[in-house]
Amino acid sequence: MSQRMSVAVVVCAASREREDLLRECVRSLLAGRRVPDGILVVIDHNPALEASVAGWLPAAVRLLRSESQGISASRNSGLLAASSDVVAFVDDDASVEPDWLLHVMEPFEASDHLLGAGGPVLPRWGEGRRWLPDELLWVVGCTYTGHREDGGSIRNPIGCNMAFRRRELSAAGGFSTAFGKQGDTLITCDETEVGLRIERAHGPGRIRFLPAARVRHFIPAKRIGWRTLVLRCVSEGRSKARLRRLYGGSALGAEREYAHGLVTRAVPRLVFRGIARREPASVLGAAAIVVSLAVTAAAYCAGGVVARFGSAG
Repeated sequence: MSQRMSVAVVVCAASREREDLLRECVRSLLAGRRVPDGILVVIDHNPALEASVAGWLPAAVRLLRSESQGISASRNSGLLAASSDVVAFVDDDASVEPDWLLHVMEPFEASDHLLGAGGPVLPRWGEGRRWLPDELLWVVGCTYTGHREDGGSIRNPIGCNMAFRRRELSAAGGFSTAFGKQGDTLITCDETEVGLRIERAHGPGRIRFLPAARVRHFIPAKRIGWRTLVLRCVSEGRSKARLRRLYGGSALGAEREYAHGLVTRAVPRLVFRGIARREPASVLGAAAIVVSLAVTAAAYCAGGVVARFGSAG
């Protein structure tokens, strides 16, 4: 028999440029069919944004200031301030669907086995997607082709749409500040690292994908470009190299399977479609996949070399 659990939602924000999107995010949380027991907006070292948000934030929503810089530190500030059974995390540039929190909480309330969950992150394009294929939607923080689609177990959720049992996440140490975006640094994969840490402590199969728990992530045109693609892939490669050092090669099995699918299925399909239908975007999409694989692999290898030399020194 299921038992109703309390849930708080943490929204981290750092940029005044996204303040209107933050408003949309808070409104969507308050308008849902299940309203969170608490909403915590955490500002990452931006006094001007903090002062502005304080002027319009509803009284029912708490405004917090991150103790340290970076997305992981901000999430930890929200985690520390929460007292609920479950803590969910949504990005400030995303809005949740009306049934989102109902679908997030249903499996937690039905099973003590579940420790974490996450649902689809759907793109909301600012000015169109240009050449970006579905297989590379992870580059802009969205659910990509190749990600699990059914309601089974996953290694980690996407950071824009995730939830964990508060006590277990706190006991695991929260999010590692050695990972996660901090200004312009090229280190990501904080949600991957925490998922691996939870798996190490509690065993596999404790985090689940929830297909119906959907959020919509705003993607401005400036996030779709060759330079941003390369930088994101460098970040991914370096971060995954660090994860391999910490958790071993088996931790990256999902990445190997995904890369194999890109080479054997996605690239040939896009090239064929581009030629047969005379679609330049499809050909560019195939090229983007090849670039992403090459850059990510190079950054991954470079990260491993640097680690070995660092250890030797």
